[in-house]
Amino acid sequence: MEDGGTRHHDCRVDMMEEEGEPLTGGDGLTGAGVILIPKLPHVEFSLECRDLIGSGRDRKPNALVQVAVIDPREQFLVSHACTEIVEGSRDPLFLTGVTFPPEYPASPETLVKLTVYDVRDKARDNSSFLGSATFSVSDLLRSKDDQLTLNLRSSDGVLAVGTVLVSRVNMGEMEEGDMDHITADVQQAQKCTLVCESSQGTPNDKDNSPLTSAVFKNPVCKVYKFQTVDSKWMLVREQMEECTLSFSIPRQLLHLYIQEDMRRIQELSDLGELSPHWDNLRKEVIARYGQVIAVYQETLAELNKITGPSFKPSCSKAQRYLEFIPINLHTQRMRVTCPRQTDAFYDVITVGAPAAHFQGFKGGGLQRLLSRHEAEKKSFSTAYQCIYYSPEHTAKAQEVLHSVGHLQPLISGLADQLLQAAQQHSMAGLREALKTLAGKTEQFVHALKDELVKSALLALHAAQPGYVTKNQNQTLPGHQGHSHQDHPSPSQRGQQGQSQPQNPGHSPGQPSATDSPMVVCNNVDGGSQTAPIREDGQAPLKNQDSIPCHKEYDEEEWDRVWADVAKSLNCVIAMVDKLQEQEPININQEQPIPKQVLADVITSHNPEGDWREQLCPLLVRLKECVAEVVVRARRAMTFVLLQEAACSIPQGLFLKQRRDVVFSQALAALACGFVMRLYAGMEDKGFLRQLHLVGLVAQFESLLSTYSEEIGMLEDMEVGISDLHRVVFKITQAKTDDPCDLQPLVIGRRDHYTVEVPLPRLAFQTLPHEIKEGKALQVYPVLFNVGINEQQTIADRFGDISLQERINQRNFEILDSYYKSLRDKVPSECLPSFQTQMDLKDLLGTLGQNVVTKKRKNVEILWLAGTICRRLNGIRFTSCKSAKDRTSMSVTLEQCALLRDEHQLNKDYFIRALDCMRSRLTQGEVVCQWDSDPEAACSVTENKPASRHFYPIALLLVSSHLLVVWLILSLVFLLAKYQ
Repeated sequence: MEDGGTRHHDCRVDMMEEEGEPLTGGDGLTGAGVILIPKLPHVEFSLECRDLIGSGRDRKPNALVQVAVIDPREQFLVSHACTEIVEGSRDPLFLTGVTFPPEYPASPETLVKLTVYDVRDKARDNSSFLGSATFSVSDLLRSKDDQLTLNLRSSDGVLAVGTVLVSRVNMGEMEEGDMDHITADVQQAQKCTLVCESSQGTPNDKDNSPLTSAVFKNPVCKVYKFQTVDSKWMLVREQMEECTLSFSIPRQLLHLYIQEDMRRIQELSDLGELSPHWDNLRKEVIARYGQVIAVYQETLAELNKITGPSFKPSCSKAQRYLEFIPINLHTQRMRVTCPRQTDAFYDVITVGAPAAHFQGFKGGGLQRLLSRHEAEKKSFSTAYQCIYYSPEHTAKAQEVLHSVGHLQPLISGLADQLLQAAQQHSMAGLREALKTLAGKTEQFVHALKDELVKSALLALHAAQPGYVTKNQNQTLPGHQGHSHQDHPSPSQRGQQGQSQPQNPGHSPGQPSATDSPMVVCNNVDGGSQTAPIREDGQAPLKNQDSIPCHKEYDEEEWDRVWADVAKSLNCVIAMVDKLQEQEPININQEQPIPKQVLADVITSHNPEGDWREQLCPLLVRLKECVAEVVVRARRAMTFVLLQEAACSIPQGLFLKQRRDVVFSQALAALACGFVMRLYAGMEDKGFLRQLHLVGLVAQFESLLSTYSEEIGMLEDMEVGISDLHRVVFKITQAKTDDPCDLQPLVIGRRDHYTVEVPLPRLAFQTLPHEIKEGKALQVYPVLFNVGINEQQTIADRFGDISLQERINQRNFEILDSYYKSLRDKVPSECLPSFQTQMDLKDLLGTLGQNVVTKKRKNVEILWLAGTICRRLNGIRFTSCKSAKDRTSMSVTLEQCALLRDEHQLNKDYFIRALDCMRSRLTQGEVVCQWDSDPEAACSVTENKPASRHFYPIALLLVSSHLLVVWLILSLVFLLAKYQ
């Protein structure tokens, strides 16, 4: 006979193996999402035994009930569920119930077999059969008072060994005193909890709405009834789900990574001819980018083949193809229903630490690797004869590239709109289009107002083949400068050797101001100018295909080209003003004609001519100036990135890959939390107001130790969470209500991503106007870490915890800054109310004191940060290495504390409730159902049942580690003494 305790842990795994893939709605998919179509009412029942006869006369049995289902048509047993072990009782009340969700393939004729075992010794697999009973589902549905009393028969079917009471549980009802009969005749220690477990929840739950079912899948549900301080009963439901974003976000990011790197290769190729030294560096950088793209394409192809569960189990964390996927990403919601109170929801997202587990941590994590690499880049820049660019300069170059690439088509499109309005002789349309065009052009000019562009153009000129030095050097920033010498070429078209003209309005190859009125606009009325204007009277240059490399570089040339954009815009503005002054003339001929003389470019046109004909050449010139600036700026900034990449080979691209991996995991978790928080707050006007005025705080609670490889994980996690500041969210209206159209979409580039969250039309229409207009919604991620395991004990005594201290202090400053911004912009009425009235300012002050206090395992930091996050309407995350053991212990402790502080859980039952939640952890069950690692499964299902087993083992491990360390130190001391 097998050990009953083993059955208790294995029966759920056996059930999943026999049923195959998890239930995901299947045939219930409709346009609105997953609709549950019940074959029979939702059946849940509790179990209680009476008058059990143990194997010995004076011995009280340690009872366990295993539940199996008999299909009357197939006539075979399927293990379905089992209870916990109730020790030393002849009348055990089992806290664990049984459920048949609507999707379960059962019918009223389905038979349920209850088998009771006496577990004598769990350690030795010693248990004995006591008795069994069988009933049909229809018997329970038709029973009086929803109860069945069945006799337990021995194996020969003759001897009665007691009775079993089956009581149906109505999960949707919450009446005072509806549980009184359960505790009438049982011991005090057993009367606090009733647990009912469901693998799919109930069809009427808000948690299982069609909206949430598009993103959250395969729920596992547990339900308890706990007693409050006033002897009432509260209903507590735990529901844990997988999230489709675990895979969809990394897939989208990989696609964006590939596109961005392919664009970079194209930009490097477009730099034109370079000197042999720089051309060789460019080829090497392009080859490295090609290798990264090939790896990413291979990974993406493998991810597209994956079907089945929507999360990565911890046993797969070292698989290369899954390194972009977060570990064990799940949502967990605790819903509390109390008599005469509104239901309360408490959400937390659990996920393994975002880190490059496949790449390992021998050299540390991202924070350490990036710092070391940045210091080494300066020496590399000397070896490669490159300019050293700081990360800020590199980020600026990427920003300029994105800005010019984004604004050029906008300016071109707005110019076309202006021409269309001119063709229609719509003055209102002209003014509106001109206003938008002026704004975008001013933004374009401002984006290029940076010395980095100018210096990079000079550096690019020096890297071209025709460059030779002169006696008079021109110094480049960051390294010894180079000089230039005139080298005429046929492409100069007769301009060889020409010196720069003294006339500031005339440049080589450019007609003078008197030759063409199209290039001079100095007498425009200042009241009509809405864009920045240079007052030096310089005229624009002709378009050039490349920066000249055959003559001495003119550093002022860029200033002239850059200023020509604003001048061209001013000419357009002046012409529109002229047309506006002519408008009354066409309507009323009696009005006098204005005598103001406009610029030569304007007066040269027939004022009575077509508006489009008068504006067209000016807008064409504006487009040409913008295009010329874009070509120069793009090449200059690409050359900056080429030098940065050349100085970083090969370590830089390796670190970029590692950063991509960590960020992918972090963004998947953040997107999951944002969607969950948004869905929960759709009807909360205060929350929606806070969302678009200030944004949300996302608090990551980390339980990693500052010891061994977990230091590297924490260093990876720190950078990954910090990179989330580059992410904004937008809410859009979905094309249809199909679940495929409700999946969040990621757009952008590495230094700035936008996650678009689609909502069904009816839900979208209820949002505030600002959100519907597409306002970017900010999220402020903060990370607090406190190691709690035995390895942290060693780190506290003999190691270095400065990393943890620095992380907590830095993120406290971010949290405090967010609170101050929220306090100034959002009224306190928008924030949630809690039973424990504690001022947010006081909580933040206490947290600030704790983060600077030298205290070992100061878990008060985590508790305060979590409390502040909930009071700020934030998003809560809990992480450890694999989001199993430490994470589960933390989540259950927090849940019981919330029940005690906010819902008056009787303090005498706090430990009992905690043990009950940990005895069959939702966190552990979901992970273990699909974790193919048997040892990992056992670590969750067997080490979690009661905390009384966890702490002695932990203390034993700590003691053994400390003993080894003490022996080593003693040996070292003795050797030093005698030497």
